[in-house]
Amino acid sequence: MGQFTFFDILRNLLIATQWTVILSLVSFVGGGIVGGLVLFARISQSGWLRNLARGYIELLQGTPLLMQLFLAFFGLALFGVAVPAWLAAGLALILWTAAFLGEIWRGCVEAVPRGQWEASSSLGMGYLQQMRYVILPQALRVAIPPTVGFSVQVVKGTALTSIIGFIELTRAGTVVTNATYQPFLVYGLVALIYFCLCWPLSKASQVLERKLNVAHSHH
Repeated sequence: MGQFTFFDILRNLLIATQWTVILSLVSFVGGGIVGGLVLFARISQSGWLRNLARGYIELLQGTPLLMQLFLAFFGLALFGVAVPAWLAAGLALILWTAAFLGEIWRGCVEAVPRGQWEASSSLGMGYLQQMRYVILPQALRVAIPPTVGFSVQVVKGTALTSIIGFIELTRAGTVVTNATYQPFLVYGLVALIYFCLCWPLSKASQVLERKLNVAHSHH
């Protein structure tokens, strides 16, 4: 192990963990904003908008995230645009997250009973009023557990950004392993840190789902 103590290794990994957390937050918040636009396009009354959103979702869900990261990083370079690894990583993850969240939320909107549309329509509400006051508040309740659950996939997705040179937890693990020749210890710690990031989110998702089911059964 040479001059590297256990705490040196842990400190280096925890510094890189900050970047994993920041990238996860940026991807999730950015993906949420773009995902909201995808949702509205997906349920819009305009046929071409619906088709555009469907095509976007199918394209991003149907291709590996790794390919999307490569395209974001190397694709723009073909046009002479030098893209920093953090920008390519953030952009690719935001677009990838948006495709999944948009589709999760569409399912939640469609889970709202048809009668709610008819009742609000009979009150003379327009489409936007129906969405704002009746449909979205109900869909939001249903959407919280799967949305929190998906955040785990976003955290794990950040690990792939190491392939384009973004220094997050996985990449730092490789660098530290090369310096210490302690792969079992280093990757064991990397796995433990990922678990500490993801497990509370998984647990929160399950608890929220249970609460939602209990609330439903009381209605």
